[in-house]
Amino acid sequence: MNNFKKYLDELKKLNLPNDKYAVFGSGPLAIHKIRDSDDIDIIVKEDLWNKLIKKYPQENDKLIKIGSVEIYKNWLPWFKDVNFLIDDADIFENIRFVKLKYVLEWKKAYGREKDKRDVKLIEKYINTII
Repeated sequence: MNNFKKYLDELKKLNLPNDKYAVFGSGPLAIHKIRDSDDIDIIVKEDLWNKLIKKYPQENDKLIKIGSVEIYKNWLPWFKDVNFLIDDADIFENIRFVKLKYVLEWKKAYGREKDKRDVKLIEKYINTII
């Protein structure tokens, strides 16, 4: 989790309002110590997105990149309501992380090779904590 700690520190330095974003992608796997992550992706509520696009250049209409932090406006087509994912998130170190059950759902749907590996890791982790 050494890489991920560095990315978490970078995220914390942005001083984003804690109730307006959540870490998704491989971040929830890293915080649960399932596997390390080589970046940090967050989803943000619309009002925070609108503030950020005035301050930072957009990569495209749904992504802003600030250093190693990738900020997404939504998680389409997999999840329509990012507000729910953010409000329902687990909290570690005062940062919201999308629940593993939603990450698992997304990785099963996306189906890339790395996602298939992650599905096995998440399912194994969930089965050990139940």
